[in-house]
Amino acid sequence: MILSIDTSCDETAAALVLGRRVLSNVVYSQVLLHQKWGGVVPSIAKRAHEERIDFVINATIKKILSQKNLFTTKLASPPKLVGSVMPYLFLADGSLFYRNFFDYIEAIAVTVGPGLAPALEVGIKKAKELAKNFNKKIISVNHLEGHIYSPFVQNSKGNPKIDFRFPYLVLTVSGGHTSLVVFEDHLKYKVIGETIDDAAGEALDKAAKLLGLGYPGGPVIERLAKEVDNRDFYHFPRPMISSDNLNFSFSGLKTSFYYFLKKMDEKEKLKKIRELSSSFQQAVFETLIIKTEKAIKKTGIKNLALVGGVSANFYLRKLFRNLAKKYNGQVLFPSFKYLCGDNAAMIGVVASFKAQKNLFVFDIKNLDRMPRMSL
Repeated sequence: MILSIDTSCDETAAALVLGRRVLSNVVYSQVLLHQKWGGVVPSIAKRAHEERIDFVINATIKKILSQKNLFTTKLASPPKLVGSVMPYLFLADGSLFYRNFFDYIEAIAVTVGPGLAPALEVGIKKAKELAKNFNKKIISVNHLEGHIYSPFVQNSKGNPKIDFRFPYLVLTVSGGHTSLVVFEDHLKYKVIGETIDDAAGEALDKAAKLLGLGYPGGPVIERLAKEVDNRDFYHFPRPMISSDNLNFSFSGLKTSFYYFLKKMDEKEKLKKIRELSSSFQQAVFETLIIKTEKAIKKTGIKNLALVGGVSANFYLRKLFRNLAKKYNGQVLFPSFKYLCGDNAAMIGVVASFKAQKNLFVFDIKNLDRMPRMSL
């Protein structure tokens, strides 16, 4: 069993994972803290992580201990308090026993990058503290690895039972990342395309801010676009679709949208807000589909996976299903809604596969964040 921690951006998350099965999972979102600023503020994120990380880890452990018949061995006398983590009471053979829960945990997994540097450091520091206090190994995980494995994460009962059918072409679309990766085999990845500036989710958030829709903007734009049947009224640019490579760029699209809005008065902008939202979303999504189709033709891989925060968008999922159907391929999405966003469950699943290969961090003292860690 692995305790995993993720503090890569604005969610403080912890999970307990056994193989692909998530036994317990807790995510504390900071969205309300960042809304007034229109985006994530690193210093605020760091402070919120520091204030909540002990609570989130303890809540994750308490959650699993409420499950009856999970532990069946009679246990020893109560241990002394160690650090900030409490010993716990739990059921075993119908009776109450004390034992430090960390006796059951093989390793601590933690996201080391990419992400916000001040936020990442909070999770890494806590992982080091727990590893030292309880004599546990550490497994470092790339945040993007977690997203790649998110369609294969199972609940505590082992569902859904999706088998791996390598290779996969994985498109990660979130507020901080847009990339195309060939998922060749377990822990084997090849990046074949990535954004050279703004990520797709970031572009949607910035467009929403320009329209006065608040943060996060993606879900609001999705709802407004749906009200006009996701039609394209203004035909904004599709960046880099004619380039030979599989990279993305959304900065120019954002700039084009900004100058287009400058020509409109506030009354007209408000009147046409659905059409504007739908047209911008269509430009982003069509770019993603065109690039993914190019990748299919280039690699010959027909099995697709769409992951990351923007993968929660139902219209984008529909476009990906149509693309997979066109090439008689399989398409996968994160197996549960919470796996679209940042979470520790997917980090723990990756760590389980790393543990099987003995990929532990043996120099814990020098473990540090890796903001541009490659796959």
